[in-house]
Amino acid sequence: MGQKVHPYGFRLGYNRTWQSRWYAEKNYPALLHEDVDLRTELKKRLAHAGVARIDIERAANKLKINIHTSRPGIIIGRKGAEVDKLRDDLQKKTGREIFINIMEIHKPELEAQLVSESVGLQMERRVAFRRAMKKAIESAMRFGAKGVKIRVSGR
Repeated sequence: MGQKVHPYGFRLGYNRTWQSRWYAEKNYPALLHEDVDLRTELKKRLAHAGVARIDIERAANKLKINIHTSRPGIIIGRKGAEVDKLRDDLQKKTGREIFINIMEIHKPELEAQLVSESVGLQMERRVAFRRAMKKAIESAMRFGAKGVKIRVSGR
């Protein structure tokens, strides 16, 4: 049987960067666990905001979180109220100073995570899976993708 390579790990360092950028000698497992907890918390709270990627950078006792999203207005809220509330909640949870940067994705049709989430949502709404896949492929190609491969599995 052929060996399968994870596509994200295969591209790291060449045309993708790491999602966590920091260095730790002693408490590496605790910090890694904290990163995973932060990502799951953010993905759960911002599920409706079209979040494609969450990058975390650490320096001393500070965290810099970059959230790449297709709908930044939902995360920011009126006059930044939502992002301030999010920052305060995360600071209470981690006990560290947190800076949150919201970065807009201008072409969400070309972002694999967002395309897969949209196809999944369409399938949950009982749209025929072939129609959902063809529509996603068509829109990605229209926005300038060189090629698209979508695979749907499960019931």
